[in-house]
Amino acid sequence: MTSPDTQPTSLYAKREPVFPRRVKGTFRTLKWWIMAVTLGIYYITPWIRWDRGPNLPDQAVLVDIANRRFFFFMIEIWPHEFYFVAGLLIMAGLGLFLFTSAAGRVWCGYACPQTVWTDLFILVERWIEGDRNARVRLHHQSWNAEKIRKRLVKWVVWLFIGLATGGAWVFYFTDAPTLLGNLLTFSAHPAAYITIAILTLTTFAFGGFAREQICIYACPWPRIQAAMVDEDTITVAYRDWRGEPRGKLHKGAAPAKAAPDLVSSAPAKGDCIDCMACVNVCPMGIDIRNGQQMECITCALCIDACDDVMDRVGKPRGLISYLAYTDEVAERAGGKPKSAWKHVFRLRTLLYTALWSGVGAALVVALFLRTDIDVNVTPVRNPTYVTLSDGAIRNTYDLRLLNKHGDDRQFQISLTSDAALDLTLEGAPGQVVTVPANQTMTQRIYLTAQAGSPAALAERSELRLWVEDLSNTERVHHDTIFNGKGD
Repeated sequence: MTSPDTQPTSLYAKREPVFPRRVKGTFRTLKWWIMAVTLGIYYITPWIRWDRGPNLPDQAVLVDIANRRFFFFMIEIWPHEFYFVAGLLIMAGLGLFLFTSAAGRVWCGYACPQTVWTDLFILVERWIEGDRNARVRLHHQSWNAEKIRKRLVKWVVWLFIGLATGGAWVFYFTDAPTLLGNLLTFSAHPAAYITIAILTLTTFAFGGFAREQICIYACPWPRIQAAMVDEDTITVAYRDWRGEPRGKLHKGAAPAKAAPDLVSSAPAKGDCIDCMACVNVCPMGIDIRNGQQMECITCALCIDACDDVMDRVGKPRGLISYLAYTDEVAERAGGKPKSAWKHVFRLRTLLYTALWSGVGAALVVALFLRTDIDVNVTPVRNPTYVTLSDGAIRNTYDLRLLNKHGDDRQFQISLTSDAALDLTLEGAPGQVVTVPANQTMTQRIYLTAQAGSPAALAERSELRLWVEDLSNTERVHHDTIFNGKGD
């Protein structure tokens, strides 16, 4: 029991802002390219046109909620085909498992939206406020005209980025040029303005202020990834057996490739000169030299920073690099690491690849096997059958027809069965119905077995209903049953 004089220990730690330093190198360049490509895809895609003919939208990628359809270039997904979306989500999950088991949190470090937009916001911040030291000084200085001006300019640019982000998102759900005109004339639906406002503010807050806090506390993946990583996973690591004991460099005679005013203070010291370059470039604010940490997003910027320092002091690169645990054990013992391909192609990653490929192949096969007609038959169960005045037995069915074409189509309905059954359509002459373009129509049909016939006396008889497109003779079928008296 806590005594009245004892104050409880606070478990709250105030956030310390992280100001990453600018760095050049292979991985930083790769991140710039990935940021440009992913943002370009996100912002440009709603404006790409795709001609699907009359009565269909010409936007290449469109989530048409009003008509309950999803368009992706030449592919059109209907609500009953949601298994395609589920399959893509499964593939995304398996792909995430695959890349994580092979190379750690590469998704987090390179392509995660939080990472991409945070990189963009930091780039804007650096343009306006300067590199790391200038931003640190500005953060600690009191509010004056310079600080107010720079902060306001930065926040305005961030808001415009957030506005473009929210605006691009809503363009995926309706015709982009039309919606843009409605937004500018303030005649768009309120839901569009609300969605843009929410996404603008969340992008502004997450990319500008929360940053690494989203990755550490809001995102569940850092805690899940431990199940995906094993001793052969390649991830960013510090070679402490080479770098320790670390120590500062002092002025004096320099090594052959070193800067002229630097030299190792003692031969016994390791390659790490404790320059803090790896810490200063880290967007998560951690020290990779402390070993693997949940906060690390494997962005590899510390590798670029360390390699640059090693070049300037005339020491070999690779003090910090991508490394597997099995390679660490081998290198500590004086051996050589395995080839990176042997880490990537192992049982776990091959299994993930096989599952990913299997789901993808199944989706492709299902995509090419589907027809432009969809039929579903629902027997009316209340009652299961009706006895007519002449003793005949009649069953009622609701036939749902989906016409996926861009024009009206006539469909002929017929049946095949060992039992003698008569087919009639409610409100339609003969056995032909017209279904409007890109619409679903429910047609009630009746099947009748004459009095005393085997189908009328049997408890149930199997049958197959056929639907044929009279314009191209394409046919689909649906199997169902006819309920008799069961005498």
